[in-house]
Amino acid sequence: MEFDFLPKLPSSNLDDRTFDDLVEECIMRIPRYCPEWTDHNLSDPGITLIELFAWLTDQMLLRFNQVPRKNYVAFLELLGIRLQPPAPAHTELTFYLSSDLPEAYTISAGVEVATLRTETTEAITFSTDSRLVIGKPKLLHFLTAQTIEQMPQSLRERVTSLWNRRSDGFWEGSEQPIFEEEPQPGNCFYLVINSDDSLDGNVLEISFQAATATPTGINPNQPPRRWEAWDGENWQSVLLQERDDRTRGFSFYEIDQQRGSSEQGTEIRLHLPQNWPVTNFTSYRGRWLRCVLTELERNQPGYNRPPRINAIGVRSIGGTVRASQSHIIENERLEISNGKPGQTFQLQQAPVLERRDNEYIIVIPPGGGLPQRWQEVRDFADTTSQDLHYIIDSVTGTVQFGPLIREPSQLKRETEVRTRIQQATADDTFVQVSDIERNKQEHQYGAIPPRGAEIRMVAYRTGGGRQGNVQSGVLQFLKSAVPYVASVTNHKPAINGADAESLEQAVIKAPRILRTRDRAVTSEDFEVLAQRAGSGAIARVRCLPADSNRQAGTVGLMIVPQANTDAIAYGQGLSPEKFDLSPALQEQVLSYLDERRLLGVRIQLQQPEYIGVSVQTEIALEPIYDNPFAREEIIRNIKISLYKFLNPLVGGTDGKGWPFGRPVYESDIVALLQQARGVRYLGPVLLFAIRKQGETWRRQQSPERVIDPGIEGLVSSWDDGNLRSGHVVNIINR
Repeated sequence: MEFDFLPKLPSSNLDDRTFDDLVEECIMRIPRYCPEWTDHNLSDPGITLIELFAWLTDQMLLRFNQVPRKNYVAFLELLGIRLQPPAPAHTELTFYLSSDLPEAYTISAGVEVATLRTETTEAITFSTDSRLVIGKPKLLHFLTAQTIEQMPQSLRERVTSLWNRRSDGFWEGSEQPIFEEEPQPGNCFYLVINSDDSLDGNVLEISFQAATATPTGINPNQPPRRWEAWDGENWQSVLLQERDDRTRGFSFYEIDQQRGSSEQGTEIRLHLPQNWPVTNFTSYRGRWLRCVLTELERNQPGYNRPPRINAIGVRSIGGTVRASQSHIIENERLEISNGKPGQTFQLQQAPVLERRDNEYIIVIPPGGGLPQRWQEVRDFADTTSQDLHYIIDSVTGTVQFGPLIREPSQLKRETEVRTRIQQATADDTFVQVSDIERNKQEHQYGAIPPRGAEIRMVAYRTGGGRQGNVQSGVLQFLKSAVPYVASVTNHKPAINGADAESLEQAVIKAPRILRTRDRAVTSEDFEVLAQRAGSGAIARVRCLPADSNRQAGTVGLMIVPQANTDAIAYGQGLSPEKFDLSPALQEQVLSYLDERRLLGVRIQLQQPEYIGVSVQTEIALEPIYDNPFAREEIIRNIKISLYKFLNPLVGGTDGKGWPFGRPVYESDIVALLQQARGVRYLGPVLLFAIRKQGETWRRQQSPERVIDPGIEGLVSSWDDGNLRSGHVVNIINR
């Protein structure tokens, strides 16, 4: 392996003899050592033997000249640089209950859910990061408002003060409209909910009952409304998919025409945010939901009269909790201590993910004394002989306890003491060597587990890697049964999984580590430390320049997480959703930087403003490639090169990711396609921007000559048939 990416400083070749030099040197020595050997032709068997041993010597010299590389690696080890283990992917698992329980139900942390195992692929396991409480919600208030407000003030109590509560928790009474008599965009109603237990991440089912009357005038397949929940800072969308609304936008009349029933009871399933706090708005206190009548799109009919309901109820049917790709191993017995310094033990599974508070080693003294909890440290540099410390190599799973270090001068004194003892023994005299004199001869870093002590790893997690970036809906199999749980799935794809760091990557980052060390002061410090905090899950970091919109003393960091780039090779590209900054990764980075920032400095993490680029062009092929098989292969290769070029991770001219804030020009695409094999003629290149509007992406109708992502933006390209976001390459005859 050559470090050809390092600065080329003058260096000496320890032995610069080549194969030809060795053969020539041997032939020149033949007259001296064997003068009777006069046939030096290549066909002579002796010359063949000379060439054989010259080749073996050349291979030995090749390995000998690798000593500088070995010294460089040893230098990295002295600096304490370690290879980062794989980073686990993160997602959210949603558990659905089999029945409505009379009390709140708790699903403990560490529940493992896996993908399907096949003959060719192993199952990928995820485990929940925290416990999940599925509470018992109660509807307190039903409020309406004429206009939408970020902080609702003008509220009107519509039903709960007039209706009666049934024994099953439903409120019922006379028929009431949920919007104004003449519905207008911005009309909304609020549900204020309470519970004795946490409702964070719960899956809430709201049941509406209504007597079917006249139609409301909307298209049930495209209702103009949205559902939101207040997460303490913003209103967050909570209707995961349209089929979760069985009322179809409160289209009770339309449903009646299909089902033939005069009384309708239908449900809406909402997936609540991970943080759903109790909040006060005006004189009402509770957890807030709202349904907003939205602006009409082109050819979308609106409500010509408000929907009416006569009963409403709420219940929790499940919950969502964060999970990471990991397999938990508990109470693993390592070995029995031999009482010697520098002991090493091997964990059964590797690599080992970053340890949590409940993942540590205990040492049980011989004879069954009280177990001692030992503490993991990064190195033994600041450890004394009394500290209960150990280190773990996360890549190999090797556990090491404190070593004993002897210096050459100390070894000399120890030899002198041994000589005195041996002479005294020969003379039958007694020589006492004080403990102080012995202690001066050695340095123990970290305590030593006593001889005969049992060493156990209470818990650790193994896993991680790009293979954990699974698609949505594939985590469906519980590794062990959980009572009252009917099903489980992941509605979102897993993100932020990354493979272990290679030696080449460690060599590249070494100069930056030497400049920044472990304190965040300059912009480069924040970038390096933020990337280190991600443990391989962060691909790119940019420290933003000072901005008047940010408070003084606030450092803005733009984060691009790692993503699985295999989809590029399949001609699919990577959508911006693949680069979402998960809450777990965000908390990990902020926690790491909080210990290394200057006092008074605040850190703000954000994601780039992504913009999609779709390329449309036409080409003519060389006559030799004018056949169906070559056409298909050439188009496929061109699309792959476009998806790779317009990518935040591997895009750009240098292949290190599209530069922040750099626009895409038509000439960029022309220069790229001119390198395509088999292309004789390149027609006009059209660039179509794909911008996010609200929660959806939309492809612009007209092409643009320059697509500018903005100063804090990045471009990406991906294939989505519904958006027509993929690249189009047409072949013409010319």
